[in-house]
Amino acid sequence: MTRYVLFRAGQAVLVLWAAFTAAYVLLRMLPGDSILIKFQNPELGLSPQQIAEIRAHYDGGASALATYLDTLSGFLRGSLGYSIDTGTPVTERLAEALPETAKLASAGFGLAVLIAVAIAFAAASSRSPWIRGALLSVPSLFVSVPVFWLGILLIQVFSFRLGLVPVIGGSAAQQLILPVLTLAVPISAPIAQVLARAVDQVRAQPFVPVVAAKGASRQWILWRHVARNATLPALTMAGLVFGELIAGSVVTETVFGRNGIGRLTEQAVNAQDTPVMLAVVVLAAVVFVLVNLVVDLLYPVLDPRLKAAP
Repeated sequence: MTRYVLFRAGQAVLVLWAAFTAAYVLLRMLPGDSILIKFQNPELGLSPQQIAEIRAHYDGGASALATYLDTLSGFLRGSLGYSIDTGTPVTERLAEALPETAKLASAGFGLAVLIAVAIAFAAASSRSPWIRGALLSVPSLFVSVPVFWLGILLIQVFSFRLGLVPVIGGSAAQQLILPVLTLAVPISAPIAQVLARAVDQVRAQPFVPVVAAKGASRQWILWRHVARNATLPALTMAGLVFGELIAGSVVTETVFGRNGIGRLTEQAVNAQDTPVMLAVVVLAAVVFVLVNLVVDLLYPVLDPRLKAAP
C-alpha cells in the first residue's frame, strides 16, 4: 500500500510540473505584448525607458531559462508574482475570487452527481425498453448543449418568463440556483453514461441470478449489490470531470456576472495578464491532480484486489 501511495504521489508531482511547464511555454509564445498593451497608452505618459523598467520588474530582464526557473521557484514558495493588469499580487486576486468559485463548483458537482445517479438508476429500474432508452439518451443531450446557451436559456425561462429566480438582487442562495444548474448539467452527462454502463455490466455478472434465486427483489439487488460494485468506474469519471469545473466556471460566471475564478480568467485573457493566467492554469491542475489522487488512493480501499497494485 505504501508503494502504491508513493507511486501515485510521484505521478501527481510530474503532472503538476508538466502542466506548469506547458502553460508557461505557451503563454510566453502568445502574440502581442502584455506590457505594451497595459502601459503604452499615451494617456499614461510613460516614456520608453519607464516601460522598460516596468518590463524588468516583471521578468527581471533575465534569460528565458532563468525566468522560468525563477517563476517555478516562486510557485513552489507560494509566490505567484504580480498581476500586470492591476499591479496587485496574484495570490490576492485568487484569494478574492476563489471562495465564489468554490461555492459554485462544489454545489455544481454535488448536483451533477445527483442527476447522474438519478438518470442511471431510473434507467436500470425501468421495465419499459422505451423509457430506458429515453433516459439513457439524456446524457448525450446534456453533453451536447453549449454551456453559454444553456445559461442564457435558463435566465430567459426561469427569470424573464416565469419570474421564479431574480436576475438582479435576491438572496445568495437564489443567485446560485441557475449558475449551479448550468454548470451541473453538462458535467453530469459523462458520470451518468459511465454509471449506467457499469450497472449493466454488474447486472450481467453470475452472482446476480444467484441472489435473485434466493428471493431478493429487483430493487434490493440493484441498490444493495449492483450499486456497490458499479461505483468504482463512476468514481473515476467523477474525479476526471471535477477538473473541468474551473473551465466550465469561466463561461458560467461570465454569463451570470459572478466574480470568481472564471471571471478572473476571462479578464486576464482579455488583458493578456500572463501571471494571472499561469496561476489559474496551475490552480486548475492542482485541483484536478488532488481530486484524482484521492480517487486513486480510495481504489485500494474500495476494491481489495488493487491493494497489490504497484
